[in-house]
Amino acid sequence: MSSLGPAWPERAAWGTAPSLRAWQSAALDDYLSRNPRDFLAVATPGAGKTTFALTVAAELLGRRVVDRLIIVAPTEHLKMQWAEAAARAGIPIDPTYSAGSGKISSDYVGVAVTYAGVGVNPLALRIRTERFRTLVILDEIHHAGDSLNWGEGVREAFEPAARRLALTGTPFRSDINPIPFVSYAPGEGGFPTSVADYTYGYAEALADHVVRPVLFLAYSGQMSWRTRAGDEVAASLGEPLTKDMTSQALRTALDPQGSWMPSVLEAADKRLSEVRRHIPDAGGLVIASDQDSARAYAKLLKSISGESATVVLSDEKASSKKISAFSEADSRWMVAVRMVSEGVDVPRLAVGVWATTTSTPLFFAQAVGRFVRARKRGEIASVFLPSVPNLLSFASELEAQRDHVLKRKVSDDGDIFAAEDDLLAQANAAEGASEELELGPFEALGSEARFDHALYDGAQFGHEGEVHVGSEEEMDFLGIPGLLEPDQVSALLQQRQADRRRTRSGPVAEERPADTVAEVTTHEQLGLLRRELNGLVGSWNHRTGQAHGITHAALRKECGGPAAAVANAEQLQKRIDRIREWSVRKTS
Repeated sequence: MSSLGPAWPERAAWGTAPSLRAWQSAALDDYLSRNPRDFLAVATPGAGKTTFALTVAAELLGRRVVDRLIIVAPTEHLKMQWAEAAARAGIPIDPTYSAGSGKISSDYVGVAVTYAGVGVNPLALRIRTERFRTLVILDEIHHAGDSLNWGEGVREAFEPAARRLALTGTPFRSDINPIPFVSYAPGEGGFPTSVADYTYGYAEALADHVVRPVLFLAYSGQMSWRTRAGDEVAASLGEPLTKDMTSQALRTALDPQGSWMPSVLEAADKRLSEVRRHIPDAGGLVIASDQDSARAYAKLLKSISGESATVVLSDEKASSKKISAFSEADSRWMVAVRMVSEGVDVPRLAVGVWATTTSTPLFFAQAVGRFVRARKRGEIASVFLPSVPNLLSFASELEAQRDHVLKRKVSDDGDIFAAEDDLLAQANAAEGASEELELGPFEALGSEARFDHALYDGAQFGHEGEVHVGSEEEMDFLGIPGLLEPDQVSALLQQRQADRRRTRSGPVAEERPADTVAEVTTHEQLGLLRRELNGLVGSWNHRTGQAHGITHAALRKECGGPAAAVANAEQLQKRIDRIREWSVRKTS
């Protein structure tokens, strides 16, 4: 084993950071004062969990409390990242080790493995753990609950460890499988809830200027698609829809062939240009659902920015090298399929685009965590989101802290209604519409994007009426400077919103000459026509049972023109006349 220099509680492990942050120092003091066998540290992404863990490791190795180190990470790339950080701290780690491969070089103090690797051969790692006094660092410990195989493997492999340090930076899941080596206590409703030994949340990190504040920019728009039953459906992303229609609308929006994604990517590139005025090496990340979409988004970004984007695919051998190269460069965009959703450290990422159908609290926190790592005071992260209710909810609750809650099991006859209650909850959550709208094969027909609102610190900021992509109203938010203190961001958003409102209602109303009355009349006329059209569509629904969206789509197909919300008076009148013709024919 290589000799290690002394590690002092008041400083970080050498090479990981100039000094410990306040939370790291407090957590380290707590750890060293109690010397527990198991310790769970929950710290928001970007707070510095790696530095804390390696400082603990250096202390325990230096004091000969442990002789060896095993690091368990979620991905192959994170194994390499941990090994590089440990090397800077003077702790040589072998990231190429695989369970069952036998001895490692005497130059190494320990190994780095993945949860999947532990699940494949836990016995080999148990033997290694038993041979020495071993510290096991379980990075993003919630992954031990990803599958029964992984959880059992982690428990079997590391049960004999001298010390176990568990880390997580994202909200735990909610299921019935306890995570190995995590303590639970009765929580709200009596459900067993995970208990952390030290917690450092996003709100605290933001107050300490450890992480960046996040400006969320939500985009809605009109979507149209054809279901597997052959029906054409039109709906507006951002409006109240059933769960399955929301999913179909989101899939339509993310279609690279439509207009929504190019519009949002162009807006995101404008935002990145504004940020790079203050942070020259700022980069952007598009999180895609699949490889085909990722490549298509990269082509769109090249046509928009004039610069090729780095595409990172999880099954490519060069993925880690691509991420490292992008991190060290100053290029504009990277497109990835989940590869950089968790733990991957690219501090210069400042602008993100959510272009994936994955929408769980866990994944959301992981993904947003890629953009919050602060390098200097005043940096702002900007994340572009589709106006989907659950995503907006996650964004508004970014500061909420979540634990792992074990759901109820039907354990005895006294709980006979539990299963029925669970089934009812599932049925209510499904919000199913008609069978032909269920998730499955479908064809995206078209999409249009419009700026919905900005979300910052739990508050919404926007302009009245529809805000079109490329408009001055949209630039009020895209043009926010890239370096501002958190309170300055709120003040500027409020000011721009108020200025635009005064411009539209105050001075304009006072200075408007008499011959512009036609503008008001046009506005009123469009409103009357839309209400008349919607009333006729409602009547048609009562007569035929056909959904409103399908009727609107059919009218658009026959009469042409955009969605009713942006159609002109002539187009609306054509649709009114056409649906009246349908009514006459049906009556005859």
